[in-house]
Amino acid sequence: QVQLVESGGGLVQSGGSLRLSCAASGINFSTYTMAWYRQAPGKQREFVAFITGSGTTNYIESVKGRFTISRDAKNMLYLEMNSLQPEDTAVYYCHAALRSRGHWGQGIQVIVSS
Repeated sequence: QVQLVESGGGLVQSGGSLRLSCAASGINFSTYTMAWYRQAPGKQREFVAFITGSGTTNYIESVKGRFTISRDAKNMLYLEMNSLQPEDTAVYYCHAALRSRGHWGQGIQVIVSS
């Protein structure tokens, strides 16, 4: 059974930092491309960043230079978020993809106050 469990969200002031974590189980982690998505209130879910098994990364333009995605050999995915802005407020989701297979975490709330 595949499980993706996010942690590390919460309330932070504008300009602050948070680190999200995603613990993955039930998959061959190193072979999956891992990603973070987010969904703000009243908006569609959007891609934030991905990292391949070989470490290639990509980011949505609005978070470049502020967010860093990483992964380790213990089946953990991270998203380091700096210089947070109110527009970063959203539920953040961990995603694992391999060819046609995709799995989602349950999501975790991030609220950035102005």
